[in-house]
Amino acid sequence: MSGAVSGRLPDGRLHLQQGPIDLVIEAFGDAEEVGRAYAQATDRFADILETLVSELATLRRRVGTEPPRLQGPVARRMAEAVWPHRAVYITPMAAVAGAVADEVLAALVRGRRLDKAYVNDGGDIAIHLAPGQQLRAGIVADLEAPQLSGFATLHHDRPVRGIATSGCGGRSFSLGIADSATVLAATAAAADAAATLIANAVNVEAPAISRRPACEIDPDSDLGEIPVTVKVGDLSPVLVAEALDRGLCEARRLRLCGLIDSAALSLQGQWRIEAGSGALAETRVG
Repeated sequence: MSGAVSGRLPDGRLHLQQGPIDLVIEAFGDAEEVGRAYAQATDRFADILETLVSELATLRRRVGTEPPRLQGPVARRMAEAVWPHRAVYITPMAAVAGAVADEVLAALVRGRRLDKAYVNDGGDIAIHLAPGQQLRAGIVADLEAPQLSGFATLHHDRPVRGIATSGCGGRSFSLGIADSATVLAATAAAADAAATLIANAVNVEAPAISRRPACEIDPDSDLGEIPVTVKVGDLSPVLVAEALDRGLCEARRLRLCGLIDSAALSLQGQWRIEAGSGALAETRVG
């Protein structure tokens, strides 16, 4: 893989990195099966970035009334994940990390007998669970100073196979002010797109909040001149609650539409959880 990093971490997990894509992968099961699975993931990773770059102009455009014409499998996963949200401003880039995780996970498990596995793309995680298996996933509230804030337990017999977190301190720009918006959904790409919108919805206007057009920070941003959050100062508990309640409304709408399983939102020490009957019903936060 030209320009890519592939190797084992000291604890045995597989690390794949190229450009902005940075994957940590772990599979559980027979050692020989795990080794073959890692080889499959490594092979699949070889052209992912190159293929995405070839369609980048289309991936950065707002989704309109017609599905974008895309060729690569990761690009198609991205478009599929954002298509249900086309009524608002969204581009396929909102699902890029989750879609990469889904694609590499599919290659990892293809034809292999694994108990469980995950592909973690900077906090957007695709998950495989064999019958009878479960996985406990940590939730981090402060994306700039990561530490465990809580957890959710995922079970084979529940539909969640993707987790994603968005917020104004994450790798991508946010229109909102959430410290974090963690979403559980059927795929990592679906969770990624939904987390973006829910984090955007955690919002209020206040002098303590600074915003700038996205293009002033990154001329290549798919958000163009849309103002994005660059700083959030201390807010009153009332404003924090108002912002979180707006995000909670969006999370509930997406859950009732069948687009997510559940969500956990945090801002300056306060939390909101939209759990339904899914894995976040077992979450511990705070």
